[in-house]
Amino acid sequence: MTHDSAPQASVSAAPSAASDRRPEVILGIDPGLNRTGYAVLSRGPKGPCLREAGVIRSTATKPLAERLAEIGQGLAEVCEQYRPEALALEQVFSSGQFPQSALLMAHARGVILYVVARYTSQVVHYAPRQMKRLLTGSGNAAKEQVQRAVQSELGLPAILEPNDVADAVAIALCHYHSVRLPMACLDQ
Repeated sequence: MTHDSAPQASVSAAPSAASDRRPEVILGIDPGLNRTGYAVLSRGPKGPCLREAGVIRSTATKPLAERLAEIGQGLAEVCEQYRPEALALEQVFSSGQFPQSALLMAHARGVILYVVARYTSQVVHYAPRQMKRLLTGSGNAAKEQVQRAVQSELGLPAILEPNDVADAVAIALCHYHSVRLPMACLDQ
């Protein structure tokens, strides 16, 4: 398992009715079997605060079960460090042309949900079009537009790369804007 972390920079889904408390720390996930993008976001005095963002990589030559364990282990490390109170997860979409890809992605999502369930019961799924519409105003926005919106929103000096990281931050920002968060940006 390789755990790459980007330098720390600084909708119709809603929180479950069972959760009255607003989350202070949101974990955004762009699931993938090869690369799972993640972002930890909280609210600072001047807006969203990106605590950490990166990629959890699995070893392509290993059997599926071991790859899933690598994803789970990497995600558990992130959760242990940041203790997310909400998970914003990108929904998987697939075409009928590639059913095997959808099955593999479902395995990765299952591990993600299993690991994060130890930290929060607040899990919200966002469709890619929903996230794009919230951040750019268009559900058909190109990846570059989403990356620029994330860069602008967080005041970052450069676009986040790879796309998995930018998408994870975008998903976290989607949830950030969908719920009101208490003022708390740890480590500032």
